[in-house]
Amino acid sequence: MNYTLNFAAVWRNFDGLINGLVLSLGLAVVSILIGAVIGLVVAFALMSKNPVAAMPARLYVTIIRNLPILVLVLFAYFALPQMGVRLDKIKSFVLVLSIYSGAYLAEVFRAGLLSIPRGLTEAGLAIGLTSTQIRKSIIAPLMFRNVLPSLSSTVISLFKDTSLAAAIAVPELTFAARKINVESFRVIETWMVTSAIYIATCFLIAFGMRFIERRLALPR
Repeated sequence: MNYTLNFAAVWRNFDGLINGLVLSLGLAVVSILIGAVIGLVVAFALMSKNPVAAMPARLYVTIIRNLPILVLVLFAYFALPQMGVRLDKIKSFVLVLSIYSGAYLAEVFRAGLLSIPRGLTEAGLAIGLTSTQIRKSIIAPLMFRNVLPSLSSTVISLFKDTSLAAAIAVPELTFAARKINVESFRVIETWMVTSAIYIATCFLIAFGMRFIERRLALPR
């Protein structure tokens, strides 16, 4: 096999990869923030003793967690317009990733809620706090601190899921790499550099999440 590595085509188009990375991060951040709100609401619904709240939450989590995200992406982009819901490719992907992340974050948050001693809620009620105040001031901060290790891996996984946006021609990192690959035929070089960018970005995300975890850790 006489294949000589030549990264010239990749370096000429490196700005396209960086622009794709920036878009990937933007898609991930917006979707995860929206998904976190969805996940928090669903997590409290899952913990509710009211079946009117708990049953739809369980149904949502079960359905979304058992569907491949690519199927959801293609459904949102190609099927929803047939039903009268028209979104551009970026908005449709953000919608899907937000809903998808919400289901996974709901389980992460639910585990965090289960780890909080019941006595804290009772103590809050004893000093006159309402249920909303207890959730906002006591339960939510403690839950967030408890779930940070699990949240880190979920955030990294969701960032990597942004690569599926290439299926509907969103110009994120993977799409930019495919464009260089098609135009230059430098398959190995293109995907080596793209893989390195993904690895470095995931490492930085993990480092940032661990930094936050250490800052919020309770002193021992």
